[in-house]
Amino acid sequence: MPIKVYKPTSAGRRNSSVLDFSHLTKGKRREKGLTVRLHDKAGRNAHGSITSRFRGGGARRMYREIDALRNKDGVPAKVAAIEYDPNRTADLALLHYADGEKRYILAPKGLLVDMQVISGDRVEPEVGNCMLLENIPLGLQIHNVELQPGRGGQLARSAGNKCQLLARDGEYAVLIMPSGEMRKVHIRCRATIGQIGNGDWQNIRWGKAGRVRHLGRRPHNRGTAQNPVSHPMGGGEGRTGGGRHPCSPTGVLSKGGKTRRGKASSNQFILRRRPPGKHVAVGSGT
Repeated sequence: MPIKVYKPTSAGRRNSSVLDFSHLTKGKRREKGLTVRLHDKAGRNAHGSITSRFRGGGARRMYREIDALRNKDGVPAKVAAIEYDPNRTADLALLHYADGEKRYILAPKGLLVDMQVISGDRVEPEVGNCMLLENIPLGLQIHNVELQPGRGGQLARSAGNKCQLLARDGEYAVLIMPSGEMRKVHIRCRATIGQIGNGDWQNIRWGKAGRVRHLGRRPHNRGTAQNPVSHPMGGGEGRTGGGRHPCSPTGVLSKGGKTRRGKASSNQFILRRRPPGKHVAVGSGT
């Protein structure tokens, strides 16, 4: 899936690139029985209040229903097509099961058309197959990992992501998350073998603001440019440094401040925290 760069016929084209989509099935359109129309929430919750700023607009998109459970055990499925999904960074694989049912799954790297996949407690650990963590060989790369048995995959679901099965200790398996965090997950949770495909997505250069607006992202307004009633860092005569550490409109720190509850019940499952970002000085103790 190479990156395609156009000739600089305009200012926006000069610094932009796109995927050439050569890895997708030619001429295959979405499966209409597996798509639904979703209303654009524009960052608002059920009460109409904005909970995620700078969202709205964008191109209209049909949502593809993804099989995150992979609970159709013992029934082999043939990969009919690899399709584009406008709602996520990963590609989709359309499965045709032996009993006639069709489902979409996240397409892992190396999964090709006409290949066969299957899910179950004990299946071959091949790319695209789904099985329990207690039966997956140690060291393999996995994705679409459940946090609770039967809940459906929640971990490592975006383009290029993967977890690594490091060890098993009693009723729990030890995983290395894409962020570098080391975490325990119950061995009865399911995961899919392989790494999510379309890893070159992160190398795309958008080139101009219009392409980002097509994704439903609106311009971001700096807190220091707003009024004091709109943002904690707003106001002041002329340009100011804010007078405090950068934060959100609700006061949540935006440069490495800890936001996780200290008494969270899931703390017991985290063996090693993810490494700090580049903005945190080494040895600062944060």
